Amino acid sequence: MSRLGYAAMCEQFTPSDLLTWSQLAERAGFSAVMVSDHFLPWTPEQGQSAFAWSLLGAIGATTGLRFGPGVTAPGFRYHPAIIAQAAGTLGAMFPGRFWLGLGAGEALNEHVVHKYWPEPPARLRILIESIDVIKQLLSGKTTRYDGEFIKMESAKLYTRPEQPPPIYVATSGPVMSERTGRHTDGIITVGAADEKIKMLMGRFEKGAREAGKDPSRMPRLIQLHVSWADSDEEAVAQAVREWPNGGMNFPKQDIRNPEDFAAMARLVRPENFVGRVFMSADLEQHRAHIQHYIDLGFTEVYVHNVGRNQEAFIRAYGERVIPNLRWSF
Repeated sequence: MSRLGYAAMCEQFTPSDLLTWSQLAERAGFSAVMVSDHFLPWTPEQGQSAFAWSLLGAIGATTGLRFGPGVTAPGFRYHPAIIAQAAGTLGAMFPGRFWLGLGAGEALNEHVVHKYWPEPPARLRILIESIDVIKQLLSGKTTRYDGEFIKMESAKLYTRPEQPPPIYVATSGPVMSERTGRHTDGIITVGAADEKIKMLMGRFEKGAREAGKDPSRMPRLIQLHVSWADSDEEAVAQAVREWPNGGMNFPKQDIRNPEDFAAMARLVRPENFVGRVFMSADLEQHRAHIQHYIDLGFTEVYVHNVGRNQEAFIRAYGERVIPNLRWSF
């Protein structure tokens, strides 16, 4: 099933507001929610960092939406056994609705419990080992694990759904895209140039086929950052003001503090957001922007409006954007 989803950003808004807006999004025609999992906001001005898994449970209990974390990083703040337990519980409570989104993580959120933040190759190996542990536990097996990075004594999940929730992995590089196709049920990425998107999907498909899977039947999720306001000028201004990290066109995985991001935000200019945050007051342009990624083959598109005008954004999309999208699958 194809879906337009609402991106609920825990680093920007209170969990109570995000729950209310998720409920409003369902009434407006959104059919899923992706919840960001942060321990710290990108900048102090964003001002929040609620525990994502509490919000996930509340969304499950008070809506009929499909939902999942976008994304949780195993191996640092969370041992993969705890992620498996949390996913098994939500999967059992809300069968067929919960999905588990995983990623390699960022120092901003993960350094708080880890003495040394590893280099990218090690982070990918941690992710792969964690996926292995989570899959084994969600299968119901009694599991021991002695990996290079992940260790686990004998463990078994007693509360889990009959069908394990699907595991999707967020990636923006070719190596992990291929591993995602091989080891998991679907892929998550963010808006990027068409050439990069096609490369990532090609590697994802290659990995899936090598594992004996049909990539055409595997979910492809994308998160799009947009800035919608009453005027183009305000759309640009709120992107710079509310989401300056969206204009930072460089790797951010090793930066540890919101204050460091705030210092760098002073250098961000509107032109830095081109190709990274779609800024426009024209809802037809928003529809065309989303349609472009649907036409590239994404089965689920999650939209994050960077502004504080969340209720107006949800209502506007429900009236002018969602009814006019064309899904071919």
